[in-house]
Amino acid sequence: MARPKALLFKFPGTNADTETDRALRLAGFETDVQPIAVIDPLRLGDYRLLVFSGGFSYGDYVMAGRLAQLEIERRLGTAIRDFHQAGGHLLGICNGFQILSKIGILPPASLIANVSGRFVCRWVPLQRMARENPFLSGLPDEFELPVAHAEGRLVTPAPEDAEGYLRDGLAALTYRENFNGSIAAIAGLQDASGRALGLMPHPERFIDRHQHYDRDWSAADHGWGHYLFQSIYQRLAESA
Repeated sequence: MARPKALLFKFPGTNADTETDRALRLAGFETDVQPIAVIDPLRLGDYRLLVFSGGFSYGDYVMAGRLAQLEIERRLGTAIRDFHQAGGHLLGICNGFQILSKIGILPPASLIANVSGRFVCRWVPLQRMARENPFLSGLPDEFELPVAHAEGRLVTPAPEDAEGYLRDGLAALTYRENFNGSIAAIAGLQDASGRALGLMPHPERFIDRHQHYDRDWSAADHGWGHYLFQSIYQRLAESA
C-alpha cells in the first residue's frame, strides 16, 4: 500500500515543523517540509494532507498568522482552497490554526492574547466534541495535550457565533478548564466537511509515553498526540 504524502508548510519563525514531521512519519506518512517560498501551487495535488505546524510565523508581527496569510495569498492564490474543495485534508496546529482560520478554510475566528496577558505553557484537559472527525476518531472523549501560546484565546465575529459552532458540530475540541478565556472554551475547530482541523494544543509534543509529566503515566501505549496523527493516516490510507 502506498503511504499517503503530507506537506508541511514552513514560514520564518515556524518552530514545530521537526516535531510534527516526526509525528507524521511515525504514524506512517511520507512527508515533505518546504518553505513557503519554494512551494509550487501546481504540485499540491501530489499530497493527501497539508499541515501548518506551530511556532511564531513571521514573529507574530501584526497578529499571529496574519503575515503568513498574506504570503499564502500572494504566492499560492486559491491553490489551498482548491486543494480543500477537491477533497484534500488540512491540519493547523497553534499558529497554523490561526493561518487556516485567516485563509478561510475554517469557520471565522481569531486567536488573540490570552485573557491573562501572559504566555502560557502547560498541559490542558480536553473534551472531544467532534467524534466523527477523521483526525480525532482514535482519541477518547477526554484526554490531555500540552499548550504553549500567548495568543490562543479564540474569539468569533459575534459571541453567539461560538455557540453556533458548538450547536452545529464545528467546535471539534473544548477546554475542560478555560484557562485562556476562549469563547465557549473552544480549543479546536473543524470545517463542515471535517477534512480541515485547527487546534491550539500541540499533539506533536505528546507522541511518546515518556513525554508525559507523570513518569508512571500508562493510560495508553503511546502519547495521545500519536493517535491524532494515526487516525488521519488510517483514514487516508484506507481511502487511497
